Amino acid sequence: MVKTLPHRSEVNEKETWNLGDLFKTEEDYEQAIAELEQEVVQFEEQFKGKITDPSSVNEALHGYRTIMEKFIPAATYASLATTVDQSDDEAQMRESKFGTFAAKLSGILSFVSSELSALPTEILQEAASRSEGHARYLNQIIRKKPHQLHPEAEKALAAFSATFNAPYSLYHVTKLVDISFDDFTVGGKSYPLSYVTFEGGWESEPDTTKRRAAFDAFSAKLKDYQHTTAKTYDMHVQMEKTTADLRGYETIFDYLLVDQEVDRSMYNRQIDLIMKELAPHMRKYAKLLQKVHRLETMTFADLKIPLDPTYEPKITFEESKQYIQEALSMMGDDYLAMVDRAYEDRWIDYSQNLGKSTGAFCSSPYGNHSYILISWTGSMEDVFVLAHELGHAGHFHYTNSNQNIFNADPSLYFIEAPSTMNEMLMANHLLQNSEDPKFKRWVISSIVSRTYYHNFVTHLLEAAYQRKVYDRVDAGGNVNATILNRYKREVLEEFWGDTVDINEGAELTWMRQPHYYMGLYPYTYSAGLTISTQVSERILLEGQPAVEEWLNVLKAGGTKSPAELSRMAGVDITTDEPLRKTIAHIGALIDELIELTEQIGAD
Repeated sequence: MVKTLPHRSEVNEKETWNLGDLFKTEEDYEQAIAELEQEVVQFEEQFKGKITDPSSVNEALHGYRTIMEKFIPAATYASLATTVDQSDDEAQMRESKFGTFAAKLSGILSFVSSELSALPTEILQEAASRSEGHARYLNQIIRKKPHQLHPEAEKALAAFSATFNAPYSLYHVTKLVDISFDDFTVGGKSYPLSYVTFEGGWESEPDTTKRRAAFDAFSAKLKDYQHTTAKTYDMHVQMEKTTADLRGYETIFDYLLVDQEVDRSMYNRQIDLIMKELAPHMRKYAKLLQKVHRLETMTFADLKIPLDPTYEPKITFEESKQYIQEALSMMGDDYLAMVDRAYEDRWIDYSQNLGKSTGAFCSSPYGNHSYILISWTGSMEDVFVLAHELGHAGHFHYTNSNQNIFNADPSLYFIEAPSTMNEMLMANHLLQNSEDPKFKRWVISSIVSRTYYHNFVTHLLEAAYQRKVYDRVDAGGNVNATILNRYKREVLEEFWGDTVDINEGAELTWMRQPHYYMGLYPYTYSAGLTISTQVSERILLEGQPAVEEWLNVLKAGGTKSPAELSRMAGVDITTDEPLRKTIAHIGALIDELIELTEQIGAD
């Protein structure tokens, strides 16, 4: 039975992360903010109007790097506290105050990019040749030179950065503070409902009556807030469109893809191929669920049920450590030491409490360890999710140790490859440790329903829906709840065909994801998993040499493009072969599930 969630103040401290590793006290944080502001003022006095040649370029960038290294932990400290409790007034005010402070500093520092962009390309190239650590940053400046605005315009845009981030904050406040779900009733008994309990329990509840009742109650409450949420989203995409137009990009897609270092064809291919070629495999999977659970009709509310709920082991947070360490053992002692520290030194916030952000994420501030948010429900799915987030932590453990702050962050296109790699390693480890048909079916169904469904279906359908929104906005249109509901329903119906009844409430799924406020992010999950699927196959076949190549990829950070990073790991993402092979792999897994189900039924 799902329990009512406690308030944050009632949670055991060991289940929370330790933000004291960023700043021991609030006073330390405030002092760091004051010192940072003073340092920015001094930096402006020293360099504004004086960046004229390769030497002054590199000298200014060295100082700019130092400022960024101090800015990142302060920004992380200000934001993380709100993610674990959106109702915490003190945390909300701290985050808002920091947003204003950050906008002020960004306005002051905007002269750096403006003055660099005004310099001849030859000077920037010469500066890059003299400093390998600044080359990537300077090449980005060169690439964006045609889209740079007048220095005063850049300063004004930077000063409004906190305002531009407002829709994302409004979305979270609406979702996690204002929306309060009522209990739902089945058979005269009441059950508690919230974002966390629905997505972490009721959505995969084996009892069909309870699961569908929870879905209906959850959707009904979302519907009450659809217009506010849609207006918030429209505000966000209109600001993105305005920025793209101001900077002279041909489309909003070009503007959002420039930092990912991939072209429009790679973006479209990921969506179009999966919508067309993965759909038949997933429809087959939906029919298997329907048959096993003896459902008269397969609805959208039934897609997350486990294939065999009687074989779902319950696992404590403490027990998960052994599973993860065994699965990731081939990554080496240094990687495992990082995993150990994550557990022992409270890098992970795994409590379930009111006001906590849904889903899971990993924040990896440069110069500090990672922070992982997850709400532990005790299912094996949680182990896969935690392995995923530790994949992000491991990635930034290596890149932050081997690259400067300008070179640390890889393209968004690649960002989900190291995380989904850990899910693949977890699955491979479990499969190698048993020949029992029921156990094998459970592991494979976990891969399909968790790893691939989440990344190749849930997030990919978000991407297909998002593309519809941006196409409309690019043409000068706006969106509202009616339009967003229609777009979401169209995508779901196209993918699932007549195999799944897209019941009322499914169209509101767009309200559940914060990804739409992060640019063209949703499609990158399938892109990353395409890469990690192929690399994990290499690791199974080749062992340690493939692992070493992968570790070198992690260390490279953002010094190479996604295509170059993938090529280092033996995968060519400039062609459609890796994606087609991954889709075929998913199809083979589903066929194996069907065979194992028939075998188990015949025993």
